[in-house]
Amino acid sequence: MILVCGEALIDLFIGADSPAGLPAEAVAGGSPFNVAIGLGRLGRSAAFLSTLSEDAFGTFLTNRLMEAGVSSTYLRRCVNRTTLSVVATSATGEPHYSFYAEESADRALKPDALPSELPAEVSAIAAGSYALGVEPIASAIETLLRREAGPRVISLDPNVRPRVLGDVGAFRQRFERLLAHATIIKASDEDIELLYSTRDLVSVARVWLAQGPKLVIVTRGADGPLAVFGNSIVERPAPQVDVVDTVGAGDTFHAAILGWLDAGGFLTPQCVAQLNDDQVTAALDFAAAAAAIVCTRRGANPPTWDEVMDFVAMRASQAGLQALDSGTHDAKRSA
Repeated sequence: MILVCGEALIDLFIGADSPAGLPAEAVAGGSPFNVAIGLGRLGRSAAFLSTLSEDAFGTFLTNRLMEAGVSSTYLRRCVNRTTLSVVATSATGEPHYSFYAEESADRALKPDALPSELPAEVSAIAAGSYALGVEPIASAIETLLRREAGPRVISLDPNVRPRVLGDVGAFRQRFERLLAHATIIKASDEDIELLYSTRDLVSVARVWLAQGPKLVIVTRGADGPLAVFGNSIVERPAPQVDVVDTVGAGDTFHAAILGWLDAGGFLTPQCVAQLNDDQVTAALDFAAAAAAIVCTRRGANPPTWDEVMDFVAMRASQAGLQALDSGTHDAKRSA
C-alpha cells in the first residue's frame, strides 16, 4: 500500500464562458489528494492521510477517494472549512491559483493525531506540496517521514505554491531537511526555479542526490521529463496532445511513477537504488503518457491503467504508420 499525505481541497474553475466571471465548475483537488486518486485509478493499493472537513465539500472529497478505491483508514474529519482554490487557466491551459485556506481542514492535522504505527503493508509514503509548509500539518508530516523512513520508500514532490506558503525560504529549509529521509524526488522545472532561482536542473538534482535520495525526476512540461540517478541522466519526450488544461498533470505523473514501480515490484528503497536506464525509461514513458491524458481533460482527472496502456499502444501504432509512410515515400523517390 502507498500512503499519501497532505492537502485536499476544492478547485473552483473560472472560465471565459462563465457568466459574469463566476466559477463555472467545482472539482476535487489538492496535489497529494490527486496523487492518491491517481494511484487508485491505476489499480494500486493506496490510502490517504489527512484531515477533511465535515462540510459538504469534505464529504464530496471523501466520496471521491472511496470511488477511486482509496482507503479512508487514515482520514480524520473536523469542523474547519474546506480549502478553496480558484483556478483561472491561460490560453495555453496553464493554471493560475488563488487560495482561500486560513485555518482550513486540510492543514489541521497535528503530530499527536498521527497513527502510532503503520502496518507492514505500507511500502511507501508520498507527500509534498503546501502541506509541507503550513502548520500544523507540516510538522505532522515531517514527524511521520522521519519516523517511517528506512524500510519504506519516501517520495516527495515540493510542488511549490508561493501564494499559500508565503515564506518560500522556510519551506525550502524543511524540504531540504527531508531529503535525508527521501528515496524519490519528483519536482518540476518551475519548482526548482522557485526554490533556487536557477534553470540548471541537473545540477540541483545532483545536489539533492548527494543528500540521500536515489532517484530525482524533473518534469519540464512540453519538453518532457528527465531523471537523474546514480551516474545516469535519462531524458524522454512528452507526448503531444491537444491541451484542455494542465491541472493535475504533475500529480498524475507522480502517481504513475509510483504506480509503475509498485506494479513491477520495484517499490522498495533497495530496488529504487538499483534501477537501470531501461527501467527508468519505461517508468518515465508510462508516467508521461498518464500526464498527457489528464491534460486532455478538465481538471485533475487521472486515467486508469488500461487507459494509459491504450494511449501508449495508440501512439506506438501511429509512430509505426508514420515510419511506414516515410519509408514508402523514400522508396518512391529512389525508384
